[in-house]
Order: sequence, then structure tokens, then C-alpha cells
Amino acid sequence: MQGEHHEIEAEFPEFRQIIKDLSAVEPDFAASVKRHNELDNEIRRLEELGQPISDMALEKMKHERAELKDAVYARIRSGV
Repeated sequence: MQGEHHEIEAEFPEFRQIIKDLSAVEPDFAASVKRHNELDNEIRRLEELGQPISDMALEKMKHERAELKDAVYARIRSGV
């Protein structure tokens, strides 16, 4: 949905502490969370401001964000 926040912490509020803990000890996990949140902010900015970007480029960004979300969730679930 356009303009909606999809940061990892907002997507998985029940896992906030686990996300914080994993980010503190696993640099790759922290980098995935950071990249996901950066992409989310960029996508939201592009959509809200109506910046010129091709549909294909925007969809590629959304796909990368979804893949990162899936990877982060899989890691969270493996540690629970």
C-alpha cells in the first residue's frame, strides 16, 4: 500500500527484542535489517513524492525488500 511503513520493527513488533538482540551480535542480520529499512524508506519517498522512476525499477526495489523481509523472518524464527 502506498505510503505505508514496512520497517522490520513495524512488520514484526512481537519480535522487537529478538531483532535488537540479533542485530547486536550478527552483523549480516543487522545489515539485512538496515538494507530492508532503507529500501522501505526509499520506496515510500518515491511513491509519496511521485518521483520519476520506472515501474520495473520500483518493482525490483519492492522485490528486494520482500526477499530481505523473508530472510530476516526466517532468521528470527530459527532463533526463537
